[in-house]
Amino acid sequence: MPYPDGHKIKVRGRIIESAAKAFRTNGIRDISVPFIMKGAGLTHGGFYSHFENKEQLVSETCRYAISDTISLLQKAAEMAEGGPKIDAVIDFYLSSYHRDQTEMGCILPALSSEISRSSDEVRQVFSRELQRMIDFISDLAQIPKSTGSALISIMVGALVLARSVNDAKFSDSLLAAGKQQAKELVKTSR
Repeated sequence: MPYPDGHKIKVRGRIIESAAKAFRTNGIRDISVPFIMKGAGLTHGGFYSHFENKEQLVSETCRYAISDTISLLQKAAEMAEGGPKIDAVIDFYLSSYHRDQTEMGCILPALSSEISRSSDEVRQVFSRELQRMIDFISDLAQIPKSTGSALISIMVGALVLARSVNDAKFSDSLLAAGKQQAKELVKTSR
């Protein structure tokens, strides 16, 4: 019996979603194809009918995860009440909720250190997706792209450090400092 139209695309999407969750939580290197396929509710034998290799999956997962993050940040901006939309985005990005929900959070802090040691293909895709994130932030904040790059750097760096420490108060203070500096950067750039 043949599969219904769109079945292969839906299955591929489930695999990418499973990979995004796994990579956000545990990085690339420590996650196996069988683990990703199990997370998608599939056996690992079917992986190669969807992807040439794990690198292709990493590339497509980066695209998916950045789109997902931009969507989350757009929702945060839309919910802004009274203040600048970029402030709502900064508040969401550097919140304890985002810090603690690694499986659904931004992929940039989760993978940046590993991507630097990945193939040129993966690095090229990651670079394009990072630029897309910078463009989104710059446009939303109405700031130059160079300032948007600095803003993303502050936000990602603060989140990485807040996730890295084992002291909740220290972690919260890193998030608060990141918020303050990010908002100050935006304010002085206008």
